[in-house]
Amino acid sequence: MRIGAIVQARTSSTRLPGKILMELPYGGGVTALQQVIRRLKKSKRLGDIIVATTTDEIDEKIAGLAEKEDVKWFRGSPDDVLSRYYLAAEENGLDIIVRITSDCPCTDPGIVDWVLEEHLTAKADYTSNGLRRTFPVGIDVEILNFEALKKAHFEAVEAFEREHVSPYIYKSKPHMFKICGVQAPEKFYGPDIRITLDTKEDYTLLCAVFDCLYPADKFFGIEDIMKLFRDKPWLGDINKNVIQKKIFDSVEQEIEEAVGILDLQGLKRAKKFLAEHLHK
Repeated sequence: MRIGAIVQARTSSTRLPGKILMELPYGGGVTALQQVIRRLKKSKRLGDIIVATTTDEIDEKIAGLAEKEDVKWFRGSPDDVLSRYYLAAEENGLDIIVRITSDCPCTDPGIVDWVLEEHLTAKADYTSNGLRRTFPVGIDVEILNFEALKKAHFEAVEAFEREHVSPYIYKSKPHMFKICGVQAPEKFYGPDIRITLDTKEDYTLLCAVFDCLYPADKFFGIEDIMKLFRDKPWLGDINKNVIQKKIFDSVEQEIEEAVGILDLQGLKRAKKFLAEHLHK
């Protein structure tokens, strides 16, 4: 049984272009993507690590970073991330795929191995520790059997199913797959903690986290992170207003979310306009 991690990575980003090439710690010469790769190498269960980037010319540097870190790389569709994952897994003969995103530089290899063990024990098709948010945002792990990924690749047709790899499995057709959810134990419970990289505020927080923890242990884990946030709870204020991206089933759900965001921003007239449109 061949188990490998596929790390999706691209330079373009809606909210923070070039984010995965930002350095952590600040000025340290190591990018967020490299931190993810180096942490995954500490896993006791992973075989291959494959960086799955796009065919866009700008992403040549990502393939270069993968080579520098002595891991494999694959280049596929910029927008159809599901096909990029499927083709990368197929090319490398993977039976089980660990999905990690390159904007999670605090990825914990111990959590990766734990979620993988839960997947194998349950004989699941798909396992995630993010189906119900209990871990901090940024400690996310998804496990897919190749056959489940293959089925999703050939059957998924909706844009959101192809842009995010696994929604076809856990959202559109959950009755067709054995799905396993992993919840955080009490000591790791932190759904309000955000240690992913998607905005300038996120980067500021991550710089602070790395400044506090990295000098003592380059591979600090979730226990160190939880202790840091208990000792310095003000850290969470840095990016507490960042809104996590979500996947919606319909335009009506998207409008509902937009109405809530407009309300937070005090944009009352725009909120009223959208709310009236939603209930027509």
